[in-house]
Amino acid sequence: MDHTDHDHAHDRHAPIEDREELTYYERRTWAIQALLVEKGVITADEVRQQIEAVDARTPADGAKVVARAWVDPAFKSRLLHDAKAAVTELGFDSGESPILVAVENTPKVHNVVVCTLCSCYPRALLGLPPDWYKSLSYRSRAVVDPRGVLQEFGLELEPDVEVRVYDSSADMRYLVVPARPPGTAHMSEAELASLVTRDSMIGVTKPRAPEQLTDLKAAAPA
Repeated sequence: MDHTDHDHAHDRHAPIEDREELTYYERRTWAIQALLVEKGVITADEVRQQIEAVDARTPADGAKVVARAWVDPAFKSRLLHDAKAAVTELGFDSGESPILVAVENTPKVHNVVVCTLCSCYPRALLGLPPDWYKSLSYRSRAVVDPRGVLQEFGLELEPDVEVRVYDSSADMRYLVVPARPPGTAHMSEAELASLVTRDSMIGVTKPRAPEQLTDLKAAAPA
């Protein structure tokens, strides 16, 4: 296991911490926000608009980036070399972090992303991070026992597959490019994007198989 450290992507998941009271940093954030509004630096409406913009983000853009990498080797090469530029090339927001790194899963290497100190995450491409990603359990155990954590997500890797854990920071965010599922040669780029899940872009699961997509379509309301 390689743990790339820097200063500072279902039904089963790592345990989530339940709490009712705001943390110290949450209380501090609310206090600063109230002060800025009171002083006229920002308005409550601007805060609301920003919150709505963040809440509107979904993993759809990230899925489209992955699907393009699956069908376009030249784009995948550019994505792995400079993810921020490649994402912008497709017209997507790469986020505020100065550096965005794409890491590719292969038959012999599986990548997992964590933020050991907080919840640094490519929100512009994946939306808000899930609760389990922010939990102390995931943040600590993903580093020391990544295979055990992956098993809790239902992902069993072969013993010869190397697991690499990448620690996100405020300056560097990671996007996992999962391996393209077999049996998808006939699928369009848009269909491929529907196989890519948020969790597969964090690295805790694999993309959907084509038959799973068929099952989802069959279960959808008419």
